[in-house]
Amino acid sequence: MRYQTRVDLVTVGHALVDVLAPVPDTVVSGLGLTKGTMTLVGPGRSDEILSSLQPATAVSGGSAANTAVGASSLGSRVGFVGKVRDDVLGRLFEDDIRAAGVHFDVAPAVGGPATGRSVVMVTPDGEKTMCTCLGVGDLLAPEDVDKGLIAEASVVYLEGYLCGLEHTDPTIQAALDAARAGGTLVALSLSDPLWVHLHREELAALLPHVGLLFANAGEACELVGTGDVHAAVDALAQRCRTVVVTQGPGGCLVATGRRRLQVEAVPVGRIVDTTGAGDLFAAGYLHAYVRGAGPEEAAQLGAVTAAEVIGHLGARPAGRLDELAAAAGLAF
Repeated sequence: MRYQTRVDLVTVGHALVDVLAPVPDTVVSGLGLTKGTMTLVGPGRSDEILSSLQPATAVSGGSAANTAVGASSLGSRVGFVGKVRDDVLGRLFEDDIRAAGVHFDVAPAVGGPATGRSVVMVTPDGEKTMCTCLGVGDLLAPEDVDKGLIAEASVVYLEGYLCGLEHTDPTIQAALDAARAGGTLVALSLSDPLWVHLHREELAALLPHVGLLFANAGEACELVGTGDVHAAVDALAQRCRTVVVTQGPGGCLVATGRRRLQVEAVPVGRIVDTTGAGDLFAAGYLHAYVRGAGPEEAAQLGAVTAAEVIGHLGARPAGRLDELAAAAGLAF
């Protein structure tokens, strides 16, 4: 089944189920992991890590999928492109994302690896460290991409985690081809500082095709090779029409041509879990963008949606984001 009318947004990324567990900092360091980053692991290592943790909570996740759910909660019409297996976690993912109002019709795999999962360790400061087993999500193929859906959309949003992988690099190209054919704006998230370090060349090669780039300060600096976030923004703004760099409680920087904006973060009483903060920021920004808002208003809505998700466990909104946006005077 395909949309019969124009969509606002299509997101493309790994379909994952997040397994969330609270841990002290010593657990992260004891596992030899770098706090605040994502590490790819195989099924065996994923099982080993999971068995060493306290009881955990399983919720549907995946960066681009989180953005899709957030934008749908704000009122956008959204499609998601990702791959699951016909298994328990795959059915959980399908049920959750469709219940959130997101169009998802990629056929589940009937064989091969299991549905991907990410063990998300949340330390007392709310920071998350992820060990991700991509599973069948790593096999998202060009033929899984609904090119007509992307060509109809205002924006296609690509998850940086797809970049630099053997099976999904051609999938990115299929999405770019569809966007070019339909005049669809391409947005890209850099996803993770360590991922940028590992795949700097591949991500940089995408920039000429990108009209809207999302990154946090660490990712932007890593891609450019500088420790100065303002220098990184200036360099990236020469390659992308709009660059949005989040800085946690420091708000975000938006660069459009020669224009620079500083948008404040929304204060949060208690940071519980930063998982999904960047994903939900992008959801708010993209929803406002496709409704015709300017970059400052879009970033303000992104700050509102990011603040909501870091106030509770998990990377999906706990309530209706459209109502939250209306209360903030940012309904679009």
